Amino acid sequence: MPDIWPHWNVTPGSERVGDVITIVGYDPVWPDRFAAWRQAIRAALGTTAVHIEHVGSTSVPGLAAKPIVDVQVSVVDPADEEAYVPKLEAIGLQLRSRDTLHRYFRPFPGRSRDIHVHVCRLDSEWEAAHLRFRDYLRAHPEAREQYAQAKRAAAALWADDGLAYTDAKTEVILDILEQAVQAATPEHLDLQDGHGRDGETRRS
Repeated sequence: MPDIWPHWNVTPGSERVGDVITIVGYDPVWPDRFAAWRQAIRAALGTTAVHIEHVGSTSVPGLAAKPIVDVQVSVVDPADEEAYVPKLEAIGLQLRSRDTLHRYFRPFPGRSRDIHVHVCRLDSEWEAAHLRFRDYLRAHPEAREQYAQAKRAAAALWADDGLAYTDAKTEVILDILEQAVQAATPEHLDLQDGHGRDGETRRS
């Protein structure tokens, strides 16, 4: 995942006050929450969303996580924001930041923060790296525990600072991702959703 946290531009008015990072045990309701959001995003974006994937810690059974579902949406051209930003805003998701690799959305201030949406370019390294990381954690209990420990340690120090929390666990993320890269073959990227046929398309 080169340039793992590229420079970003923050959307004015998207600040949230009082959010605290909490790591909890795996909750089996998370896949259902993703499924509900996937349906809403698919209805909003149609075929603009080529793939809609559950990524991040809540996508890994058994992994402790922040109780926030991460959704990765792959589009042909992230720079064409008019094709998806207004539609995501209409279902309650505000563009928080943009960078050279993706666009990041979260619920508008005042709404429950139960989802993050990451819009990236179809067939990009960003897209592949997050799927590879997810699939490796699903298949390797020792990596899951390594990551869980890093997250708990980071949250203990930086519960009120999301950027510092992310920085504190980046070294472990890169280490696990390197393990995943070494182990990866193309068929390990298990796409759950694509081309408007939710749950049917796979990449070989």
